[in-house]
Amino acid sequence: MSDTYFSISKESKGTYREKASKFIAFAFPVSTEEEIRIKLQMIRKEYHDANHHCFAYRLDQQGSLYRAFDDGEPSGSAGKPILGQILSMNLSDVLVIVIRYFGGTKLGIPGLINAYRTATRQALEEATVIQKYIEVKYFVRFSFASLDKILKILKNPQIKIHEKKIDQECAFTFSVREGVKETTIERIKNIPGTFILQHEH
Repeated sequence: MSDTYFSISKESKGTYREKASKFIAFAFPVSTEEEIRIKLQMIRKEYHDANHHCFAYRLDQQGSLYRAFDDGEPSGSAGKPILGQILSMNLSDVLVIVIRYFGGTKLGIPGLINAYRTATRQALEEATVIQKYIEVKYFVRFSFASLDKILKILKNPQIKIHEKKIDQECAFTFSVREGVKETTIERIKNIPGTFILQHEH
């Protein structure tokens, strides 16, 4: 099983017009639901005059957390086609918000699905797709005497240290790439008096 997944590197934009209605799509790289809330607030504030602010997102390295929202459009005509594009490009840690300025003519459900899908696809095609690693987060506690050994193991480009507490008893939080997880954890466990625990998501 691969320990990589795909996301986007930075914000991108797409636009689509249909019968005087204008659809503007914004794609963002995100990693938490808190980030999603902030981006939604920002777009709703900046484009407060838009008729709809529809969105979909997919989070988590396995893409297991996702949501689609129609914001007053007929059920399944906006959020679902947005999410469909994220899924078809096999992306995760991505939020797409599509705003609509109503042009006076109803598009019907097939027209709406096509508009939201096309605007989303344009935004995602403008984005730079990047490969990311699936990472597992751990907490490790050890004595000061073992600090050098632990630092030596964790000095690896595929490992990120998030938090460090260095005292008589030390505690680190770190993420390790799935592919090198087993050997890394084994090496840490071989140091006497070390306690290691996998973080829950």
